[in-house]
This record gives sequence, C-alpha cells and structure tokens, in this order.
Amino acid sequence: MFSCAGAAVEIHGTARAYPVRVLIATERLVLRRFRASDAAALAAYRSAPEVARYQSWDAPFPAEKAVVAVRNFAAGTPDRPGHFQYGIEHAADRVLIGDVYVRLHDNLKQAEIGFTLAPAYQKRGYATEAVRAVLDRLFRLQGLHKVTGECDARNKASAALMERLGFQREGLLRQQTYIKGEWTDDLIYGLLGTEWGRA
Repeated sequence: MFSCAGAAVEIHGTARAYPVRVLIATERLVLRRFRASDAAALAAYRSAPEVARYQSWDAPFPAEKAVVAVRNFAAGTPDRPGHFQYGIEHAADRVLIGDVYVRLHDNLKQAEIGFTLAPAYQKRGYATEAVRAVLDRLFRLQGLHKVTGECDARNKASAALMERLGFQREGLLRQQTYIKGEWTDDLIYGLLGTEWGRA
C-alpha cells in the first residue's frame, strides 16, 4: 500500500536526503507530496467560502500565497518532527482535491492531524478514505502512540469524520480560538494506537 522513492536534493542551500515522492494508494486516491503545479488547485479549494469557514485563512486565498504554501509543503518530511502536508489526488481524475495535515511531535510517537477537501469532492467519502490511509501509515508504519485532532465545535462534518474513524472526544475548549472576528469553541479528539482498526 505504501511506497516511496528517495533522493539527495538541494533545499535552501543544504543537500538533504528526503523522499521525492511519498505515495499512499487507496482504492480511489493517491496521497502524495505537493508539487509546484498544485498551486492553482490549492488556491481554488482554499478560496471556497465553505472550505475556509472554519479554517485560519480567509477566502479568497491569494494565488501568490498558494505558490509559497506549495513550496513549503513540498519541502516537508513525513517521518521527521514538524509539519507535513499530504496532497490528496483523485486517482481517476488525476487532480488535486485536498490535503491531509500532520504535525509530528519531537518524540515521534504523537501527532496532530487535520484535513481539507475541495467542495466538489465532499460528501463522497474521500476525506474519510484519505485520513484513514494516513492514520494507517502513522500507526502501523511509523509506530505512533497517539494522534489528536481539533476542530471548531460548529464543524459537525469534521467531528463526525473523526468519530467514524474511532477518535474519542476528549474535551471542549471554550472560547479557545479567536478567528475571523469571534471567539470559537474547539472540540478535542484523540485516537490511540491500541485503538486503531477497531472502528
């Protein structure tokens, strides 16, 4: 299910070895490293008001910001501490339809996860399929102990997705985040490696 190719490349003036492509293949999707040609698709789905509603960015999402974001995403490494963004590509349509965000902790045993999907591909199970594949990699391949997720308490779709995948609601943080001119409550979810695969 998982394969990657490695190479030595130049990033910000320093030669480093990292996977040029990270592929997680599911029945309908390929989760891969971002590339420069993804900037327009990223800007398009991040510009949708229904996508941006509970996110930190505003719609429309500027094209120049998308170029910088894609460059930063492409430089990440999935098995090292820090942020990594998997691009979700629709296998049949060969287009970028969203992303899965992972922040791996320094101990390499915990991570936070988030997800975004283009409106045209929502409500078809693609987000669940993509997040399930990333979780499988995190728990089975990377040996993580726990993965957490957080969402705006009004974001029923994200909360439901995490619950479908076996996450347990661990708390409600009242007026936790100031975003777009208002204080919002956040739901906290957690999933242990020992629980993975039971849902």
